[in-house]
Amino acid sequence: MKFLVDAQLPKSLSLLLTNKGFDAIHTLDLPDKNASTDDFIISISEAEKRIFISKDSDFLESFMIKSLPEKLIVIKTGNIPNLLLLKIFEDNLQLIIEMLSRSNLVEISKTDIAEHG
Repeated sequence: MKFLVDAQLPKSLSLLLTNKGFDAIHTLDLPDKNASTDDFIISISEAEKRIFISKDSDFLESFMIKSLPEKLIVIKTGNIPNLLLLKIFEDNLQLIIEMLSRSNLVEISKTDIAEHG
């Protein structure tokens, strides 16, 4: 699986995924870095078949209306320390991967992980 992590999430999340054996990049790795447009991010996600990870509700809206990006992980934890976000991913990575194999949308909160469609 390949991932693209959005600007408002820590680069350390893409590093965690890389360390777990996945191909993961952060928007900081793109040519325009965190200034990349939403359209460009979606185009990279689609062209490279990357699962996009974001807190930005614009991407959830795009997913619901246009089914773009094709696969999306939405983070709905509010503002939490980066270490706590990384712990949520590390502790639940197998479940998240299983959900992504069945569904195109996974939602992660502080206490729950849910798959949709």
